[in-house]
Amino acid sequence: MASVTSLSHSVEQHLASALSAALPEAVGADPLLRRSDRADYQANGILALAKKAKANPRELATQVVAQVVTGDLIKDIEVSGPGFLNVTITDKAIVENLGARYADADRLGVPLADAPGRTVIDYAQPNVAKEMHVGHLRSAVIGAAVTEILEFTGESVVRRHHIGDWGTQFGMLIQYLDEHPHELDHKDAQVSGEEAMSNLDRLYKAARRLFDADEEFKTRARRRVVDLQAGDPHTLAVWQKFVDESKIYFFSVFDKLDMEIRDEDIVGESGYNDMLAETCRLLEEKGVAVRSEGALCVFFDDVKGPDGNPVPLIVQKSDGGYGYAATDLSAIRDRVFQLKANSLVYVVDARQSLHFKMVFETARRAGWLNGEATAHQLAFGTVLGKDGKPFKTREGETVKLVDLLDEAVDRATAVVREKAEKVGLSEPEIEENGRYVGVGAVKYADLSTSAVRDYKFDLDQMVSLNGDTSVYLQYAYARIQSILRKAGEARPVAHPELELAPAERALGLHLDQFGETVHEVAAAYEPHKLAAYLYQLASHLTTFYDQCHVLSADNAPEVVENRLFLVDLTGRTLHKGMALLGIRTPERL
Repeated sequence: MASVTSLSHSVEQHLASALSAALPEAVGADPLLRRSDRADYQANGILALAKKAKANPRELATQVVAQVVTGDLIKDIEVSGPGFLNVTITDKAIVENLGARYADADRLGVPLADAPGRTVIDYAQPNVAKEMHVGHLRSAVIGAAVTEILEFTGESVVRRHHIGDWGTQFGMLIQYLDEHPHELDHKDAQVSGEEAMSNLDRLYKAARRLFDADEEFKTRARRRVVDLQAGDPHTLAVWQKFVDESKIYFFSVFDKLDMEIRDEDIVGESGYNDMLAETCRLLEEKGVAVRSEGALCVFFDDVKGPDGNPVPLIVQKSDGGYGYAATDLSAIRDRVFQLKANSLVYVVDARQSLHFKMVFETARRAGWLNGEATAHQLAFGTVLGKDGKPFKTREGETVKLVDLLDEAVDRATAVVREKAEKVGLSEPEIEENGRYVGVGAVKYADLSTSAVRDYKFDLDQMVSLNGDTSVYLQYAYARIQSILRKAGEARPVAHPELELAPAERALGLHLDQFGETVHEVAAAYEPHKLAAYLYQLASHLTTFYDQCHVLSADNAPEVVENRLFLVDLTGRTLHKGMALLGIRTPERL
């Protein structure tokens, strides 16, 4: 791996040196370099520095320009307006930089983080014995993308899927299955995810009917909850059947999402059961939690109810039972002290923000979260229908995630089939690409929106070939592969000696920003910025196609090679960026 210094960073270093030469007290100052439509870059930092030094900003800018050496990197630099610096770099610098990125096939020259740490990311949290719905989509998609991006920057990432597999609701199910022991027997036959969910749904409905109709069964079911919490071996064995059946279903849904969820990463509520009593004891001993009306509570000055009274975080109920807070706090202890994480990221619905705010503050008071370990809720908004209301079926029920994915794949397959004959796709290729395009469309629609915002689920728009969609990006990649196949004996080769057309420069400068974008996205957990970068890249590519013919017979051989090089690097960057978002890029579409 060969890390490549970005052009913008190289220019910043040149300007910083010139700044300190012109104004010694400005050593280490940021020139505030940005891309500009008036030149390649514009530096705006001189205005603030001049104000601080009580100097004329335009005069200071002129002095800085006098210190800049033009040559291989900087072609031209001029003062603009009250003291901005407009910087144009050489074509040679652009092509040589991109050539270095091209040579690093795996990472495209993107450096690893200076000080990578260890992050536990909590995402994809379905509930045992319950159907996954559209509300589970965002946690899974956002969490998987952030995980890939963090790992690409060199971060050590531990995945955790905190499934709902514990609590009083299991008493009824366990008791029913104990009295009907063959309801989940498969006789060694393979069971599909759909069949597993059907089994669980059927069993749940039967148990609920009996629970509501039979008081004696209700009493036995409630007693079973006590046995479960006490760790009774037989009760746990029956409970495990529900977990196993649910995992068959979970894995089938995640497989539809083209997402790998490993069994060893699933540590649900039950995984922290043995820690709950100690967590409560530690909080009480430290004075972080206090007894109030028999319950163990943590109070906060800024959290009050409508009546003005403090609303506590209840860690242990008055009857001795444990709430979600006890489990979440125990998970923090495990992740910080056992997994040795210094960052905890929770990809959780924004509606749980108050809960996690109180949990994190409680852990901070207890000393479990401190300067060496921090926690962050990557909150996400709601999936809305076209009408702007929470996404529901026509009957008003929550949309099943499987149904949504199947419909997306069906729509995408129809789009792929329209162009299949022209490209020469076989039926298996049409079906495979339909899956990649459909699932990619769903993921990209989610990831191209800032996580905290709600977004409208519109399949017609998601599978459109126009606009900011994954299909547009996938077709851009497939078009690149088509050009490379048609190139014949011509091969991608960088030619730094060539003069670049405006569209080539714009494409090249945007390609140079890939590494900086990835690191910015990783630092702030904002995958939508990577999606925006990729869409802009595809847009630059479209302009390049229109203005710079790649395989034209009128082009000199070195021009063809250089343009093939730009096209190929764009394809590699699209492929890598989309992979970081969890989206496939078919070779032919």
